[in-house]
Amino acid sequence: MDGSSSDGPSQGELFPDPLVGEGLDGLPDQLVGFRGPTACQVVGITYRQLDYWARTGLVVPSIRGAAGSGSQRLYSFKDVLVLKVVKRLLDAGVSLQNIRVAVEHLRRRGIRDLAGITLFSDGTTVYECTSPEEVVDLLQGGQGVFGIAVSGAMREITGSIKDFPVERADGGTVDESPEDELSKRRARRAIS
Repeated sequence: MDGSSSDGPSQGELFPDPLVGEGLDGLPDQLVGFRGPTACQVVGITYRQLDYWARTGLVVPSIRGAAGSGSQRLYSFKDVLVLKVVKRLLDAGVSLQNIRVAVEHLRRRGIRDLAGITLFSDGTTVYECTSPEEVVDLLQGGQGVFGIAVSGAMREITGSIKDFPVERADGGTVDESPEDELSKRRARRAIS
């Protein structure tokens, strides 16, 4: 898988969660996204950071970029995930230059590939591990000081992002509060 957004799996294929499956009408990650303020809240960064990272090409919104005054950037789920990883690397003291290298590498991966990656860093260099053996080798060599399980960041984002509004790139509507099966049963029971 080359990781390009047009032939990668949709969120619904990777996450059976209502948010990313039928909760977004089964729409692919390339069509439904989150505005900048939402991405900031989910990731825990300021809008100024988000704007700087977009303008400098660190994390550019893959659905819709800013096209002048009043236009809104639209970030895909994968974009938000990469923003979360960038934030964690910055918090750990990794330089922006080394983060740029890591982000470029992540950008080439598909969502399914990202789920199997754990990033380690010694505060200077970022290492990618995709198997337990690679983790052990890295730690035995003394390189890794902290790690970021990308799948953990995915679960965290999936859990928190469903409380935020989504927007379709084509201007269509998205059901903001999809009713799950449990809610339907409770409603039926309450009526009878």
